Amino acid sequence: MNRLAHHQGIHKFFFTLGLTLQLSKSVIKHLIHIVDALTTKGFSGTLTDIHYWSFHPNHRTTLSHFFTKSPWNEERLLGKLQEWILSQVERLAKRKNQPLFVSIDDTICQKTKPSSRAAHAIQGCDWHYSHKDHQSVWGHSLVWLMVHTFTQAFPFAFRLYDKKAGKSKIDLAIEMLSSLKVKRAQPVYVLMDSWYPSKKLIEACLKQGFHVIAMLKTNRILYPKGIAIQAKQFARYIESKDTRLVTVGQERYRVYRYEGAIHGLDDAVVLLAWKADQPMAPEHLHCILSTDRELGDEDILRYYAQRWTIECFFRQAKDQLKLDGYRVRHIRAVKRYWAVVLLACVYSIAESRQNLSTGLELLRSRKDHSVVEFIYDAAKQDIPIDVIKKQLRIA
Repeated sequence: MNRLAHHQGIHKFFFTLGLTLQLSKSVIKHLIHIVDALTTKGFSGTLTDIHYWSFHPNHRTTLSHFFTKSPWNEERLLGKLQEWILSQVERLAKRKNQPLFVSIDDTICQKTKPSSRAAHAIQGCDWHYSHKDHQSVWGHSLVWLMVHTFTQAFPFAFRLYDKKAGKSKIDLAIEMLSSLKVKRAQPVYVLMDSWYPSKKLIEACLKQGFHVIAMLKTNRILYPKGIAIQAKQFARYIESKDTRLVTVGQERYRVYRYEGAIHGLDDAVVLLAWKADQPMAPEHLHCILSTDRELGDEDILRYYAQRWTIECFFRQAKDQLKLDGYRVRHIRAVKRYWAVVLLACVYSIAESRQNLSTGLELLRSRKDHSVVEFIYDAAKQDIPIDVIKKQLRIA
């Protein structure tokens, strides 16, 4: 009997990426089934689910072997994916004459803390402080990098933050940025929240020809007229008449533009901004850094607002693709799981040419249709109903 039609769609995408030449037929077959399962409604993250939802013909233990021991190269898979993503976003940015954005952020895949008697705990877990929960949680901390334009966004790379390995989140971000081989026909802006804009990371961005737009902590030192002062202290001297009103989307801000040195940078723009409907008190102050001094206030705020893309990706990847739903325990298997989530995510976006949720809706409706067509074709060929049920796992 024919394999389900939407499997051919996944295979075609792998062919476009150049993966069919890089990986063996059996690895490609596994990956097709896994991407199919991940993009199915109701998927929970377990190997049992992958086996069940993708109508996988082999025994479930082959999946466990595929993630843990099978000798395929996930770095090669990610490399091909990244080449394709860059060609897409560069073409789009050039066509629309728009900048390219790179967002850096981290997220925690929370796990249940195993008891001290647990024989097989998930490797690589640790306690990490969660800003969302305002407490430390047990799990894996991942630093992610996204590449996007105003209209299209792709997750690009990730690194596991392992406290014992001695690399900071800043080091991991720099590592990923160095793999970003952009032709730079358009300006590139690296967007980050106040946790990331250290001197080291900003310098790494500038060295690659990228600009930085980042939120700064309000205790960052500015040097107005050569005097060192924290941004929040300096803000006390700013009056309403010194600011201008700037509208970004639905929000209006009072903005004061500072140009000059900040701690770790000789020359930058810092916007001291308050929402227009809030008092100009230190607790309502936002400080936004731009290393591109040519940009106007509106553009700096508008570009920074694009960082929201990575927050949306984390939420959708966890809700819809179960980025944090895995139960595999071996660290190599966990990293491979994240790699196939990234693959499934990019495939969904590529198929819809829009975003992840639209892509998933499209793939899910396609799968429903293909199951119906599969049953219809089988019935036309007089294949017994028991055989059809067995093929569709409802026997």
